[in-house]
Amino acid sequence: MKLHELKNVPGAVHRRKRVGCGEGSGHGKTSGRGGKGQTARSGGSIRPGFEGGQMPLYRKLPHRGFNQAAFRTEPAVVNVGDLAGLSETVSEVNAKVLSDHGLIRAGESFVKVLGDGELKRALRVSAAKFSASAKAKIEAAGGQAIVA
Repeated sequence: MKLHELKNVPGAVHRRKRVGCGEGSGHGKTSGRGGKGQTARSGGSIRPGFEGGQMPLYRKLPHRGFNQAAFRTEPAVVNVGDLAGLSETVSEVNAKVLSDHGLIRAGESFVKVLGDGELKRALRVSAAKFSASAKAKIEAAGGQAIVA
């Protein structure tokens, strides 16, 4: 099967509903919008949570508590296998080297090295965090894992 041979499942494609085309069509007069008022107008809608002027439920209920999730910083993740792909001239790896090679975004300094992949040469790696397997693989290859 090729892309140009793909077809929709029967019943998946519907004709567009043409409204306002006379009473005999079944979609005339109010065009399926009910009576008059705000919701009958184009662009007219009522925002979610609006209760007709009554004090809405979300304003009646107390808001309590505090959550640190908004202030969480996620590390830029690099695998040991990614470090193996760096050029042979690189012997010291830090956040700047990783961003220069496109492994992390520019300006990111909070880097965590994970142990997926293999490393064959000795590298001196500086990062904020290392997983246990990443540290073991770097040191087994004769390199150093420096927590910076």
